[in-house]
Amino acid sequence: MTSAMDQRVAVFGIRHHGPGSARSLLRALEELRPDCVLVEGPGDATHLAALAADPAMKPPVALMVYDPEEPSRGAFYPFAEFSPEWQALRHAAAAGVPARFIDLPQRHWLALRKQLEEAAAAAAEPDDAVEADDSAVPGEAGPEQDEELPPEWRRDPLALLARAAGSDDPERWWEQLVEQRSGRDGVFEAVAEAMAAVRAEVGADERDLLREAWMRSEIREARKEGFERIAVVCGAWHAPALAAMPAAKEDAGLLRGLPKIKTEATWAPWTYERLASGSGYAAGVESPGWYEFLWRNSGAEGGGGLPARWLARVAAVLRERDFDVSPGHLIEAVRLVDALCAVRGVHAPGLREMDEAAVSVMLFGEPAPLALIRKTLVVGVALGEVPEGVPAPPLRADLERQQKRLRLKPTADHKDVDLDLRNATDLERSRLLHRLLLLDVHWGAMREAGGRGTFRESWRLQWLPELAVSVVAASVHGNTVENAAGARAVKLARETKRIAELATLALAVLPAELPDAVAAVMERLGALAAVSGDAVQLLDALPPLARACRYGDVRGTDPGGILRVFESMAARACIGLKAACVALDDEAAGAMAARFTAVDAAIGLLERAALLGEWRRALAGLLGGTPPHGLVAGRACRLLLDGGALAADEAAVQFGLALSRSCDAAAAGAWVEGFLGGSGMLLVHSDVLWGIVDGWLCGLPREAFIDVLPVLRRTFSRFEAAERRMMGERVRRPSGTAAVASPAVAAEGFDAERADAVLPLLAALLGAEAPS
Repeated sequence: MTSAMDQRVAVFGIRHHGPGSARSLLRALEELRPDCVLVEGPGDATHLAALAADPAMKPPVALMVYDPEEPSRGAFYPFAEFSPEWQALRHAAAAGVPARFIDLPQRHWLALRKQLEEAAAAAAEPDDAVEADDSAVPGEAGPEQDEELPPEWRRDPLALLARAAGSDDPERWWEQLVEQRSGRDGVFEAVAEAMAAVRAEVGADERDLLREAWMRSEIREARKEGFERIAVVCGAWHAPALAAMPAAKEDAGLLRGLPKIKTEATWAPWTYERLASGSGYAAGVESPGWYEFLWRNSGAEGGGGLPARWLARVAAVLRERDFDVSPGHLIEAVRLVDALCAVRGVHAPGLREMDEAAVSVMLFGEPAPLALIRKTLVVGVALGEVPEGVPAPPLRADLERQQKRLRLKPTADHKDVDLDLRNATDLERSRLLHRLLLLDVHWGAMREAGGRGTFRESWRLQWLPELAVSVVAASVHGNTVENAAGARAVKLARETKRIAELATLALAVLPAELPDAVAAVMERLGALAAVSGDAVQLLDALPPLARACRYGDVRGTDPGGILRVFESMAARACIGLKAACVALDDEAAGAMAARFTAVDAAIGLLERAALLGEWRRALAGLLGGTPPHGLVAGRACRLLLDGGALAADEAAVQFGLALSRSCDAAAAGAWVEGFLGGSGMLLVHSDVLWGIVDGWLCGLPREAFIDVLPVLRRTFSRFEAAERRMMGERVRRPSGTAAVASPAVAAEGFDAERADAVLPLLAALLGAEAPS
């Protein structure tokens, strides 16, 4: 659209990341042949605009503008191959004309944001009775008439246009109207006229007014430099405001006195997943992969070739996942797309028609596999690349320095690394890898290390391309790996409300050697534990805390603070243990039994006699009075026996009580499962445990044994085949270690004839041969 104020300026209102807008823009630029291209983008990144023409620059990529003194303050400006702004930059480079970014620089936006945060903090002070006036801050409030409009209209003016056109889906309406158009056909004039009408209804907020004032000042500057054919590429929303130039002094008045800070800028690789609106990106599109397809298949006039090409991709993805999709399916799906377009009166097929055809013909009406198609094709998995000479963000530069110094070269294939933490270099390597995990940069994954001691770690390293994006995303937390990991750990500690999650975080920050983060996590953990009455949360937190305490030797860190919190939480968990085990269903009881095992191992790991005694007294308290769920009681009894807090004959009594004829068979089976669960080899090799089970079985009358047989079969069937075979071999022995008989057996004496009658059935149960 040509400005009415100056014929030297042509304003093209586009949709960010719209392939139809990009296609129309390129045709318009070819007709105009501009000698200067001005693009909506951060003014403090203009010096990087020419890099868009570098052959090594492969979109999607993003401009990153940040405060070098506080990199957590920054902004990203993504570009895809089909973004109109990207095509404008490439056109300018090919034509040999200058390209500039003309939006309000981030040096002002970041300074304004900082002022807003300081004002909000001042308004929150108890002694400050004056409330902050948010309406004076750009972007925080709009004109009064906005309050009468639906919120989605203020967020997306396309919603208002789509509703006026009778559509309830703005994205699809715009795609049909603009993105699938094959030519220019006055589209920019029509878009500008429509946006002018929307702005008259909705109005522009102060943020928009500031940005547009700055962009107009940049246009005036280009005119002063003598350019004759200036192309301005901006969001459609701004096109009417840039086409109608007010007096320069009005814009100067709006921009006077803007605060500013120092900023730096760079290019960074990006992904379609982060370009999608589902990632939270305000200017994102729902289907970047689909839009890339539309861009690269722009030669299919009227959409005639689109269905076959797109559905062939869908079929290929489905075949890779072993779906049976034949050429006949593909042909019928294409015909269905054409029929749907005819019925609905649309000039070109859209993603809706493609999806419906794929579900109906290729997936036989089952829509679930569409999630795979959306992730792989509709959103897409593209990852951009940037040239080596591009200035690196501070976090990435710091990581590269450490990788070089520690001789940890990133590779695309798997690399196993064993670290000896007694070695200074290996200790630094471990520290770096743990810090990267805190930043969600999963370059390395820990594996079980062979040998004993806490001085060994084993890692599997693999540098995937998307990790470059993770490093850039982590830049918001700090400009070095240490600072960023510490800042994110502190942030997570403040936001986490579950004790177990905080304990896991403590386990992560201690080997990363982040003292401030450890202090923040433990302070938060102690505060939550002090007011928590939930014994389950306390129990879940104890195992990771116990493991964290082990890092105090080789690493030279002081786990004293963690140990004190551990002892306090363990004491509170012991007090609330009995109440936490009341009225549990089977699933909850299984989880509680697993907690018992983990907590018992954790307390034993720290070798605190007083704490271990308190824990075992709490377990013993579950065996008296009203018994809890069988899984819980059986596991408690077993742990007490293993720990020496329960004598073998006392365990035999508990075993006999739990499996007496007066007990429900299901409850008895649960008790046996809790007692014996996960102990097949121990049952084979432990004379004490074997004697308890053997004595109880030998003391059962025939009728009772038949009643409890299904319960025993369920328990023993969960042992490994080798374990069951060894049990059978032990049963066949003519003599063995004397069994620890239950009191009932000892009183009645041993009946060899009855015992021999049981052996064939027991051998069949255990999968062994019957004794001869």
